[in-house]
Amino acid sequence: MPDRRTEILSTALGLVADQGLKGLTHRAVDAAAELPLGTTSNYFRSRAALVEAVLGRLEDLDLELTQSARPDAAPATVDDIVAGLTAALLALAGEHAALSRARLSFSLDRPDAVSAGHRRLTLGLEQGLQALGVPDAARRARAVADYGDGLLLHALTVRRDEPLDPDATATAIRALLLG
Repeated sequence: MPDRRTEILSTALGLVADQGLKGLTHRAVDAAAELPLGTTSNYFRSRAALVEAVLGRLEDLDLELTQSARPDAAPATVDDIVAGLTAALLALAGEHAALSRARLSFSLDRPDAVSAGHRRLTLGLEQGLQALGVPDAARRARAVADYGDGLLLHALTVRRDEPLDPDATATAIRALLLG
């Protein structure tokens, strides 16, 4: 059972995913979590403190997802990287769609707040590509990251009723990495 603080932050993250940052208020969190009025403000005295804590929770969850998806060994081939990225995008558009929607909300309202995670992802991909001898690894890593961002945006908005096609996603990633 999560502690009260984690419960509040998880509920708040869900509100951001569903309503954007404008929907994030102490009262809204209390109501959504079925807590007595004032509970959230006892933990987070200001809205700014609440927003910062929600961002921290999002970062923690992103790190957990990244670590759980990372194999014990470095990818041995580009196909390993393609498979890992494809699986990650499918999960971010599927079972972790709420986290992706919250991240998009923060990206629009506070881009600096999510840029560290994006840089970490891009740098990790670049290093993996360099280790495999893929030429122009930095440019290719950025292209794949941009593709993933755009794919998620469309999957969560204009194509939200269409599941991602794993084969098409893998083909596009492979083309960006090798083409």
